[in-house]
Amino acid sequence: MDYENSAQILKALAHQTRLLILKELYKNKKCVNAIEEILDIKQPNISQHLNLLRLNGIVDYQKQGTRKCYFLKDPKFIKKILGVLKEYDNGSD
Repeated sequence: MDYENSAQILKALAHQTRLLILKELYKNKKCVNAIEEILDIKQPNISQHLNLLRLNGIVDYQKQGTRKCYFLKDPKFIKKILGVLKEYDNGSD
């Protein structure tokens, strides 16, 4: 196991906004403006979070005209992460 790489991925995931973005991207590919509307967060902030996720290999994008539409590179991995967090949250009641 590459613990340094794992730590970098966990750091990239360690923000509420990024987790919310991943939850939305797990549902399906979305362009930045759609994420902005859903999460009610300004576009520059969303782009900053998406860039960090992309640099860590968690998401990627496809251009559709002038828009960048993001998707999860490994949806199964994100499903596991979100599942673990949900279990932990449910267990802490």
